[in-house]
Amino acid sequence: MKRKYFGTDGIRGKVGESPITADFVLKLGWAAGRVLAVDGYSHVIVGKDTRISGYMFESALEAGLAAAGVNIQLLGPMPTPAIAYLTRTFRAQAGIVISASHNPYYDNGIKFFSSEGTKLPDEVEMRIEAQLDQPMNTVESLQLGKASRIPDAAGRYIEFCKSTIASRLDFSGTRIVVDCANGATYHVAPHVLEEIGATVVRIGVSPNGVNINDGYGSTHPEKLRQAVLEHGADLGIAFDGDGDRLIMVDHKGELVDGDELLYIIAVLGQEEGTVRDSVVGTVMSNLGLEQALGRRGLALHRSAVGDRYVMEAMLKHGAVVGGETSGHLICLDKTTTGDGIVAALQVLAALARSGQTLHDLKKGMEKYPQTLLNVRIKQRVDLDGLDTFQRVRREVEKELADRGRILIRPSGTEPLIRIMVEGRDGGQVEQWAQRMADALVESLPA
Repeated sequence: MKRKYFGTDGIRGKVGESPITADFVLKLGWAAGRVLAVDGYSHVIVGKDTRISGYMFESALEAGLAAAGVNIQLLGPMPTPAIAYLTRTFRAQAGIVISASHNPYYDNGIKFFSSEGTKLPDEVEMRIEAQLDQPMNTVESLQLGKASRIPDAAGRYIEFCKSTIASRLDFSGTRIVVDCANGATYHVAPHVLEEIGATVVRIGVSPNGVNINDGYGSTHPEKLRQAVLEHGADLGIAFDGDGDRLIMVDHKGELVDGDELLYIIAVLGQEEGTVRDSVVGTVMSNLGLEQALGRRGLALHRSAVGDRYVMEAMLKHGAVVGGETSGHLICLDKTTTGDGIVAALQVLAALARSGQTLHDLKKGMEKYPQTLLNVRIKQRVDLDGLDTFQRVRREVEKELADRGRILIRPSGTEPLIRIMVEGRDGGQVEQWAQRMADALVESLPA
């Protein structure tokens, strides 16, 4: 069945525009409650990030769930992976996150976790969509759901994060800049790092409802770089608005992206015996990652872009670590979903184990230069039928030979064709990508 509302990561859009409206979220809460209720009783965990519309949608979800007879435990602002963890520990039927991740404040979304702290199965999402088409009704007053707050949610999650690395590791004398994107990690991540002994410089920790991801966080690392250099820090860590992804900066101010962090975590896992033979990346993962892992006897399996697909590939290949270039990293031996704080701690553990700096550790992987160009299209096109474009593509593939790779794919969210070329010579890579983009534009129907 074709999905009407759910995408690869819940339901997301601009606030006030369908479906991200108060009336829809009210009914979504009711529909989810009807599907998730078990033998007349169910309770659901609800958390959010720091964007201003979270207040409205939290109230709407609460009303809809209560109307369906579901009890609600409210967490307030908490990282998305914290909601997955607390859903498990409180034995809830589901966890609901109000967040649009790294998007601007005027967007928002709703995503669900199962009772195991994993993404909701497709079958359950389809049942919720089917329920949304039914008239909304309310259970008898004696059966209405009740709402309560979990006051120590942040403390519980902080302790969990710390438990994912050995307690003997002491980071006294380590200076870390942490950028929380004015998002959901603002009152969690600095405490985690301080409680393992680090000296923490905080930026992006003053949310006001509209500054989430605005010039801070993993998609805007400029202020992190500047702060690392100004404070003479050993490294910097930036999370996105809901805390499920991260990037880092080394002591020289150089960016360390998701591919490099995945390599460092995979090597740590191999040395500790948890990573056996497989690591999962995506079709966008750098060729240098694949080659660096290969030198250590580890195979890189590539999935489609999106953490849902990374997780599917990890389960298929029995991998315990996987992730995306964007910094969405999954450590299945530690938790059930992508977790920026947990992933950052694994990198810190690798630094402590090796005695090296982040700058030195990332050198184990040589990144190939990449160029990504987007070509806007008016309608869906059959690329195989574009003769001029295919001729130029074959020419570039012949010139590139075995020294790189080409990836051409339609965007899943915008009317774009994405052209990515990767190779050892950055100048040539740019020229090859532009040649194919020009050929594609020339080949498109008017």
